[in-house]
Amino acid sequence: MASSPSSSSSPLPPAIKNGEYRNWAELPAEIISSILHRLGAIEILRTAQRVCRSWRRVCIDQSMWRTIDMRVPRNFEGLLQDFEVMCRHAVDLSQGGLLEIEIDHYITTSLLTYIADRSSNLKRLGYVDHDPVMSSGVSQVVMKLPMLEELELSYVSIREQDLRVVGQSCPNLRTLKLSCVGNLGCCDKVALAIAETMPGLRHLRLFRNGLSDTGLNAILEGCPRLKHLELHKCLNINLVGNLER
Repeated sequence: MASSPSSSSSPLPPAIKNGEYRNWAELPAEIISSILHRLGAIEILRTAQRVCRSWRRVCIDQSMWRTIDMRVPRNFEGLLQDFEVMCRHAVDLSQGGLLEIEIDHYITTSLLTYIADRSSNLKRLGYVDHDPVMSSGVSQVVMKLPMLEELELSYVSIREQDLRVVGQSCPNLRTLKLSCVGNLGCCDKVALAIAETMPGLRHLRLFRNGLSDTGLNAILEGCPRLKHLELHKCLNINLVGNLER
């Protein structure tokens, strides 16, 4: 595979050397790594690591798996019956060094537990949950992640008691992004759980949350370090008077 000639400022080596096209397998490991970091984990595991031996050596290096993006590319949708096996393999490749992981689709409580059991230093967890029944598994998982700093839950209907466990288990939590399925289950009780157990929050994003002015006031009082507050489609809030200011 050939690429166009590069300028002197480009980090890539020239595509033509001594009148012949240069083989991509001959690229330095750091350049290969730079290319691969622009791909998601699924693309690396299903395609990139099969390019050649030199690419595979980089693909299985522990340093490649400190951050894992398991979001499913559109061209792979419907082809990932083995998604959980693939995700577990990616976690294994990190050899305990995983710091950030983002997942959507095909999530089970057993998969989240597998990740937590092997990633005690995890700092960021983000997932899209299309199965509301599985949301209760969050509390079981975060109890094993005391270093967690950022948690993003999308399309969930998380219970107040589960969110309290998150706050109590993750004293380093700085960012919470919560996107609810609807107003049901995401209300002032959830807001109070945030206010009472997450005083160290710096960034809070709530989407389609049913909290009222009461819940919002509790958050503002209980999270004094909050610097960024994003409220999207939270229709029960009426910003007037002191609350507006």
